[in-house]
Amino acid sequence: MSSIFTLICLVVMVIPPSLGNIICYPFFPKLSLKISNYISKRLAPWVFSVLDAYLGFKFWAYKEHFDELPEQYIVITNHQSLLDIPVVMNFMRKVSLRFVAKDILGRHIPLISEMLRIEKHCLIPRKAKPMDAMNYIGKFGEQVVRENQVPVLFPEGSRTKDGKVGKFYSAGFRKLTESSQLPVVVCALDGGYQIRDLYKIFTNLKKGCYRIKIVKIYEPPKTKEEANAMLDESRELIQKQVEEWRKLPSLQKY
Repeated sequence: MSSIFTLICLVVMVIPPSLGNIICYPFFPKLSLKISNYISKRLAPWVFSVLDAYLGFKFWAYKEHFDELPEQYIVITNHQSLLDIPVVMNFMRKVSLRFVAKDILGRHIPLISEMLRIEKHCLIPRKAKPMDAMNYIGKFGEQVVRENQVPVLFPEGSRTKDGKVGKFYSAGFRKLTESSQLPVVVCALDGGYQIRDLYKIFTNLKKGCYRIKIVKIYEPPKTKEEANAMLDESRELIQKQVEEWRKLPSLQKY
């Protein structure tokens, strides 16, 4: 019964702004942008509150290092599900986040697609050549600096299937740091792999949890070698944090 009630609540919350954004995006871009801001700043926290209240699904947002954050920075984190985007939005709701993602996310995904397009997130075509993809990221790096935004990059490139932290690819990260010259904030997250598809949502959402935490803040890398070393260390820190979390029951914060 609680699952049905939760589904009804989420539908009532999500469908109106989704339809509104779909309708407004082609004709009223300013209104579409306001709807997108509402989704990222207001709706995301409400969704997690509903999941907590009726299904016991916990969102553990650890606030260590928040007081050390610079004014503007790059966020890198591991990638487990499409829910990683609203999770990071909810975690860092006070800043203007912009994601690097595949362009398929900018099409046919209710609530997310129009928001990613109207807010000028970096949507890279799946079939883009490496040089073209780097050009997209380079221009994006200049955009976020100019518009005082916080870019978010998933260095794994795609979602993990088993929750393990995959290989971090360096080319996009290096290009983003070169074009923006911003500090780097490393976050670890966990929980998304348990609800990455429809079957797992129905079986694992109740009494489940999502965790996210800042594990380190770096100054901007000055060389290619420094950027590569930073990315390698970041992966190790994320993996260590995820392993520590896996030892905890889902209802225990830390």
